[in-house]
Amino acid sequence: MNRAEHLAWAKGRALEYADKGETANAMSSPTSDLNKHPETQGHQGIQLMMMLAMSGDFDRPGRLAEFIRGFQ
Repeated sequence: MNRAEHLAWAKGRALEYADKGETANAMSSPTSDLNKHPETQGHQGIQLMMMLAMSGDFDRPGRLAEFIRGFQ
């Protein structure tokens, strides 16, 4: 699986959780999944996601899913 395919797979899994309102799983899933591929290990978006969560940005309905969809 190349980088783009792996990223799409990880985002899809995360969005399934986000759409169910499972914020913790929606955040931990891509963190785990991205670290499983050599080209996405340590992805900067993981740190940004954690910072946004700590700031309360994901308290807005739909914001976490919006972030995940824009993840590159």
